[in-house]
Order: sequence, then structure tokens, then C-alpha cells
Amino acid sequence: MSQAQIDTLASLFNDAIQTLQADGTLPSDWQNNSQITRTKDLSHGDFASNIALTAAKAAKANPRQLAEKIVNALPENQDIRQVEIAGPGFINVFLNSEAKFAVLDDIFTQQDRFGLSNQFDGQKVQVEFVSANPTSSLHVGHGRGAAFGMSVSNLLEAIGYDVTREYYVNDAGRQMDILATSTYLRYLALNGEQITFPINGYQGDYVSDIAQTLKTQHGDSYVHRFADVAKDVPEDAKFEINADGEKTLISGDKEAHIDGLIAGSKALLGDSYALFLNAALSSILADIKDDLNDFGVSYECWFSERSIDSEIEPVLQILDDKGYLYEKDGNIWFKSTDFGDEKDRVVRRANGQSTYFASDIAYHKNKFDRGFDKVINVWGADHHGYVPRVKAALLALGIDAERLDVVLVQFVALWRGSEKVQMSSRSGQFVTLRDLRAEVGNDAARFYYVARKPEVHIDFDLELAKSQSKDNQVYYIQYAHARVCRVLEKLATYDLAVDDAVGLAHQDLLNAPNEDELIKLLAGYPATLLRAATGYEPHVLTNYLKELAALFHGWYDTNRILPVSLTTGETPSSDEMALMQARLRLSKAVRQVLANGLGLLGLSAPSAM
Repeated sequence: MSQAQIDTLASLFNDAIQTLQADGTLPSDWQNNSQITRTKDLSHGDFASNIALTAAKAAKANPRQLAEKIVNALPENQDIRQVEIAGPGFINVFLNSEAKFAVLDDIFTQQDRFGLSNQFDGQKVQVEFVSANPTSSLHVGHGRGAAFGMSVSNLLEAIGYDVTREYYVNDAGRQMDILATSTYLRYLALNGEQITFPINGYQGDYVSDIAQTLKTQHGDSYVHRFADVAKDVPEDAKFEINADGEKTLISGDKEAHIDGLIAGSKALLGDSYALFLNAALSSILADIKDDLNDFGVSYECWFSERSIDSEIEPVLQILDDKGYLYEKDGNIWFKSTDFGDEKDRVVRRANGQSTYFASDIAYHKNKFDRGFDKVINVWGADHHGYVPRVKAALLALGIDAERLDVVLVQFVALWRGSEKVQMSSRSGQFVTLRDLRAEVGNDAARFYYVARKPEVHIDFDLELAKSQSKDNQVYYIQYAHARVCRVLEKLATYDLAVDDAVGLAHQDLLNAPNEDELIKLLAGYPATLLRAATGYEPHVLTNYLKELAALFHGWYDTNRILPVSLTTGETPSSDEMALMQARLRLSKAVRQVLANGLGLLGLSAPSAM
């Protein structure tokens, strides 16, 4: 049954309700909030409605008795073969064969647009995801946010939203200063300076690589007299010395140490400090962009945190004018508890510096000022406490906080069989997204990242993701698509071709129970897509594709598509050819829906495996 026919069925029930309202069975102001769902058991028909159950209280009637009145009031329709009342008052609808097969016509007519809709046409939505600090390469945890955010964006576009994918580049603040200073320290070391590297500096090899590029470009032009600052360490400091003689602070006030190094770097370099900051930022951001692009993740907007600086003071002034800011202990606080947060939040420190939260307030105001009807933030699970304060700020600014949805994505653990993979070390070496993709491939990575609810922790089994077996879900789905392609290739070896007209004329031969189930499942694709999109739940689509692939494989293994006579050199009978064309038509419909679903998830639909 096509979506248009589902709408028709809903209209028929509404007509019946109007009849019952007219004769006084139901109040004239009763609102129909019932549901029409696809049945799982073929004996229960094709669709079931709970309308009698939802209306029984208003009608002051037994649900089954009310169901009988509703059925009697239903207008006749050529697509409906039979209507039955079941259980406590469900109304089951059985379609005639022409209506049942209508979904195949829809699939072949709409092809890669089957399942898409314009339900939310014209509504603008922004999806911000990943937004990892540009201080290192993306790791496997960032990969989950990337796959999830891109899939949700694709799904929202599929139902008509105008989607803007955005990456918020955190290119301002203390972490960038730590990165710039770490790069400068590595540059000094490469130029022969003895340094004490901070334990909370960025220690990965990539920092040394950036420093080496700067040394190649500028030689020792920026060495200056840094040794005096480099020795400025806490009195209680203890150090670890590596084979090269380099010191790393392992105890003492590490924050004071790095702050001193940052201040010293800025004082000595002056305007040249920006050279180290921008070199590190540009190199790492370019790496992130390349990594995401190779992962099939793209953005319409890369939004710089620096660009929001000029908007922070104006937005704080708005909050102050409304009476939502106050001073305490030299800090400026926002009254977030007035809007349900557990405590008030600092927006400007005593030293005059605005906080990250102040930047986020300005950034979120900027989002809505750009005209988005809805904003979706995909954040890591460690940001759960941040949601109430951001929504509080929106409310204080007079922005409907319901227009902001925050999806928290849980962490990822890597396993190789029964052995957990070490994700990171103090040296700054960790499992990157690029490492994961190189080992298991983009398709497996993207599928397993979104195959579970975002709030559920993922144990990613590397060996399973690479296996070619039924247990590897993405392989099993893609294999179903490839299987259909193989059948069509094999057909050509017998000098035969698909004849859609013959398949259409004999589709009534598709009357086996598993064929009915396949057709019903294909018809459920548009509703599945809508549910996955509106709920921000790509896993709903992965579950659907798994079910469709499993049902197809089971049908394929027990029903021959190509007549056995072809393999013995005999000429198939006309009946065999008619059934073959009908089954080819069904197989092609399955292939199309699999390809559509895989495409929305950013996965390939291979023709051979």
C-alpha cells in the first residue's frame, strides 16, 4: 500500500467518524488521534486501526460495539477487500491484490526518490556535529558523532527539511593557546633549546611535525631567549626525563606551569605568536577536513569561534538589561537557576575574560538569528550537564528553547575479538578515525556507528566488522543488494532480460507468505524513513534494512527466481517464465529500497561481493 493509499484509508476513517458525530454517537468536538499501523501477522490483515479504542470513552460505548458502528459507516473503497474487528476493538483492514502490489509501482516510478517526502518543505534546520577542538586528529569517538550527524542530516533532507550541516571550529580560548605554546616548545627543541615540556601540553608527534615545518620555513628566527621562561617551574616540581634528555613535569602545579609557558611565549613572540597558533590550527583543521571528507561527511558551514567574539558583549548586555546578570566575588554570573538550571553560571571572570559559556550563548543566538526554525546539536555524552544552561540562556533571550534539540552520543570502545583495544596513551598516541577506516572500511564504520541508539554505549568489534558472514550486519545487507545484481547478470548469460510488463501482468503469482511479507515490508519503508528522521534515530533505518535483507535472503534461498530448466538446457514453460518475471520484479524492488536506505546512511550498494 502506497503512502497515498494510507492517507486515503485515514480519510475513510475520518468520514466514518463524521457520520457518527452527525448522529450523536460521538461528540462533535472529538478529535481523532488514532493510529493506522501495519500488522505483523498476515492473518490480521494488512493494516490495523485503534480508532474504536481511542474513541470509546468519548462515545461512552464498548470499544467492540463502537468498532462495529465505525465499520458500518466506512465508505466503500475499491482497495479494501475486507474489514474485521479483532481483540478488544481493533479494526483490521485487508487489501485487495491490486492495492497490495501498488507499492511495487511506486518503487519503480519513484526509484531513488521512493520514500522521500516534502512533509517539512521550507523548514530550515541546522545540524551541528563533531565540532572537535582543532588540537589533534579525530579519534574513533568523534567518528560516531560524524556518522550520526551526517545520517540525521540526510534523513531530515529526505523528509523535506532545508538542512545546514555545521562544524563549530573552536579556534579561540585556552586550548588553542596550549596548542600554540606546545608547537613553539617543540620548535625550540628542534633548534637545540633545552625545554621543560608541560605534562598537559599537546604531546603527539603531529605537534613536532608542525614545528618542523616552521623550522624549515623560518630557521631559528623565533628562538629568542626562551630558556629563562622554560625554567620557570613550580618549586615542588618533579620531572621525568626521556632518552633525549627532555624534561616533562610529572608533579607540581601543572596548570601554573602551562599558564606560565603560555604567558612567556606570548611575551617573547609578540605579534609572531599568531604564526605558531595559525600554523598549528591550519594544519590540524586541514587534516580534520580531509579525514571527514574521506569518510563521506561534508558541511555547508565551518563556523569560526573567533568570529563570534564581537557578539559576546552585546548578548551579555541584553541579559544584563533584562536583569539576568549579577556580580559576585568579582565574577559576572548569569541567573540560569531562574530557568531551571541547577546553579547560576559565570559568564565573565574577575580578570575580565568571558567564559566558554558566554561564547556559547552568543553562538546559539547567532544560530537563531540566521533564521533556522530548528537547531540540533550533536554532542558527546560528557556534555549532558551543559544542556540546561544553554536552554536557560535561550529562554532568557526570549528564544523558544524547544527549537533547540540536543542529542547526546555515547562513547565507543574498540574490541578485537575478546581483547579490548587501548584507545590512548599519555604520549598523545591514540586510535584515530583514520586508523579505524583503514582497518574496517568506511561502510562498516558508518553502519556500526549508527546501528544503535545514540545514548547507548558502543562496543565496536573490529574483527566482526571485517568478517564476511551473516553476523556482520552491514555485509549481510549489502550482500542482499549484490545478490539481486548477480541474478540479473546471470539472466543475461541465458540471453534473457527483465520484462517488467510481464512481471506486472503476473504479479498475482507472488502469493507465498514470505512474498506477502516482503511486499508489506517494502510498503513500510516511507513510514520507517519518517520515523527515523523525526526521531533523529538512524538505527531505526538500519534495523529496517537488516529485516529486509534477512527476509529477502530467506525468500531467495527457498524460492528459485530463475527456472531450474535453464540450468539443464531446457526451454522454460510460459508459466515458469511468468513466475520468473514476477519474482524478478519483486527482487528489483528490494534492491532499489536497499540502495535507497544505504545511500541515506552514506553506505555503498555494491553490485558484487
